[in-house]
Amino acid sequence: MKNKPTIILVHGFWGGAAHWSKVIIDLFDRGYTALRAVELPLTSLADDVERTRKMIAQVKGDVLLVGHSYGGAVITEAGNQPNVVGLVYIAAFAPDTGESPGSITQQHLPAGAPDLEPDSDGYLWIKVDKYYENFCQDLSHNDGLVMGITQKAPVAGTFSDTISTPAWKTKPSWYQISTEDRMIHPENQTMMSSRLNAKKVISLNTSHASLASQPKAIADLIDEAATFLAR
Repeated sequence: MKNKPTIILVHGFWGGAAHWSKVIIDLFDRGYTALRAVELPLTSLADDVERTRKMIAQVKGDVLLVGHSYGGAVITEAGNQPNVVGLVYIAAFAPDTGESPGSITQQHLPAGAPDLEPDSDGYLWIKVDKYYENFCQDLSHNDGLVMGITQKAPVAGTFSDTISTPAWKTKPSWYQISTEDRMIHPENQTMMSSRLNAKKVISLNTSHASLASQPKAIADLIDEAATFLAR
């Protein structure tokens, strides 16, 4: 058996790398010490992919990319690096060539769409008083309060940035669907997961923030992917 790949975690919109906190602890307790988490600028898909590629380039061996939400679009593009051996999508966008997170969103608008608002500088926010019910309704209210106030807003134009070459067409993939998701419609998640050459697709009765509300199940899927890739 080969060594297990280094796991690089890629966050999405309206949060930072700390959204992976519980998953990181779970994976570390299982013996995964080769863990990284990218902090994306959320200024454009190109900028976010470049930041991720730079982190991938720092790893000497194999890499397993794990993307939550918009982070799925990032790993779809960045996953073409030669040492990336697999992709795990956590309630995430997995666009095809020419698609963007925005174009996929329009196919089935999520319940939380009306609670997004741009500011005068072009950043797109979830209304703070609506964050909990839309992003992480299965966490505690206090957790939702903190996540809402510390949210990291993307530049709104990032939604329309398109994918050129999807890594999932050539790399083994795994996908987790959140059935109570109010940020990426579950039907869009089902569509995207069905066209992957996925080794496994799981559904969890959880919010968009499955990485925080069900970290063990998420760590189980990542562990399964890493173990498969070490064979």
